[in-house]
Amino acid sequence: MKIMGILNVTPDSFSDGSQHNTPDLALAFARQMVADGADIIDLGGESTRPGHRPISDQAEIDRIVPVLQALEGISVPISIDTYKVRVARAAIEHGATILNDIWGFQKQPDMAKLAAEHQLLSILMHNQTTCDYHEDLLQAMQRFFDRSIELALSAGLKEERIVLDPGIGFGKTWQHNWQVLRRLDEIIDWGYPVLLGTSRKGMYGALLGNQVSERLAATLATSVYAFERGVAYLRVHDVKAHDDARKVWQRINDETLD
Repeated sequence: MKIMGILNVTPDSFSDGSQHNTPDLALAFARQMVADGADIIDLGGESTRPGHRPISDQAEIDRIVPVLQALEGISVPISIDTYKVRVARAAIEHGATILNDIWGFQKQPDMAKLAAEHQLLSILMHNQTTCDYHEDLLQAMQRFFDRSIELALSAGLKEERIVLDPGIGFGKTWQHNWQVLRRLDEIIDWGYPVLLGTSRKGMYGALLGNQVSERLAATLATSVYAFERGVAYLRVHDVKAHDDARKVWQRINDETLD
């Protein structure tokens, strides 16, 4: 199980907007996350929080390229969190080797061609513009993923380069989010590695009445639950705490050390 550390270089992300939005600040934070146990750094230049205001391709490129230049030589892979082909191409040219597309190649289908061209590990997230479902939630998600996977494979991306993200907090109510977590086993049974992103999500605030800065314990609860079910990647803000939890979980399950 790998830990993906979140590096937002945006002024308006829900949890850490404006905290790392210069190359020097981003580099310092990325280095700290690597020291804390991050296996991947996920760089985002546009907030996708609920109610976000989209920015142009060029504005997003202008945010991420100086940061990627600063991150050159960092010891873990860099993922680019974007659904835009131009942004992804610019990121790849400056060292990104993983695509994290919150629309699963369906917003701009040429993303699949770009991924196939470089055979990039590609995280395909479930998303939709409303929270309305007229069938079983996981059936709807599976239909979405079937389309995303078809786009990827038809473009020539190897099947082993595909990771699925159920999209906690995207096109879902709080109740939907909890249902997705309860049914993680079914999603893992679809046969692809799964990435889970539950870090500091609003569903904790709805349940516990807490603020974003108070959600580490709740996040760790869902993360350890995910460890147990075989999730392959966790996308998180608090890398050190998750690396500690991973080490403890691994020790509990390693009988060879008894």
